[in-house]
Amino acid sequence: MLEITNLVKNYGTKNAVDDISFSIKKGEIVGFLGPNGAGKSTTMNIITGYLSATSGTVTVGGKDIFKDPMGVKKQIGFLPEQPPLYVDMTVNEYLSFVYDLKSCRFNKKEHLKEVMEKVKVYDVRNRLIRNLSKGYRQRVGIAQAIVGNPDFIIFDEPTVGLDPVQIIEIRNLIRSLGKSHTVILSTHILSEVQAICDRVIIINEGKIVANEKTTDLNRTVGQSAKMKIKVAGPNKEVLNLLKGLQGILSVTTDGIREGDTYSYVLESTPSIDVRKIIFNALAARSWPLMGMENLEAELEDVFVKLIKSENEKGGK
Repeated sequence: MLEITNLVKNYGTKNAVDDISFSIKKGEIVGFLGPNGAGKSTTMNIITGYLSATSGTVTVGGKDIFKDPMGVKKQIGFLPEQPPLYVDMTVNEYLSFVYDLKSCRFNKKEHLKEVMEKVKVYDVRNRLIRNLSKGYRQRVGIAQAIVGNPDFIIFDEPTVGLDPVQIIEIRNLIRSLGKSHTVILSTHILSEVQAICDRVIIINEGKIVANEKTTDLNRTVGQSAKMKIKVAGPNKEVLNLLKGLQGILSVTTDGIREGDTYSYVLESTPSIDVRKIIFNALAARSWPLMGMENLEAELEDVFVKLIKSENEKGGK
């Protein structure tokens, strides 16, 4: 487990990290989000031992980063936003160098082959890193992070500058690493968190403003629930009925008919489960309910609402 307790980091009179606490259990993939200057990078640099703290504690696998920094660093693999690559080395030479730096005790040849195969760079192992594409360089950066098989892996903006195909490949790679490692993912791409992470921690101006499962985050800000339904019935009459039901905030329809069925998007109060209300109202008029599906709130909307709410509390 990684545990942060009452962590503070001051730069003069500025509180970059302001008394934050959270823990991450083994096997979780956690998104660490926040606007620029929120304290994300400072927190990660403290966890990895690159920065000291003003006060508070950070323990990784039961070891304190300030009392036993080498014991903690052995448990962490870190990919900063700019991968620390030596471009005049081949992939194999570079990872061999990283292996020696980390004083690993596995069978070197077998371990490095396993790492390279896992991140799919084994076929380019004898090529100079300078001649690799951005996507392959990113994979080599991930490879150096997992050399030594650390329990915890921290990724800082791992898909910046990649094309859409490369982004999907790196996301899939991170998701697969989450099966055997604890992963912390810091990114500005909110859809990335939604696609990969089990939990989201949001930091703003040095304070934690949300710490929720990805699927539960919309409840934190009272985000309305959305669903799409299909009804076999007269479009205008169904629309008027739905608008008048308890808990329904808004209803829209594109008016496009599929056979005798129309589709409607409903927004409802999060505290009321409107499914039974809708079903009973339609059944009473003999209008068959042909389909119903929940529509996930976009993480971007939740994120903006949280940050705006916190800034308003601070009088900004």
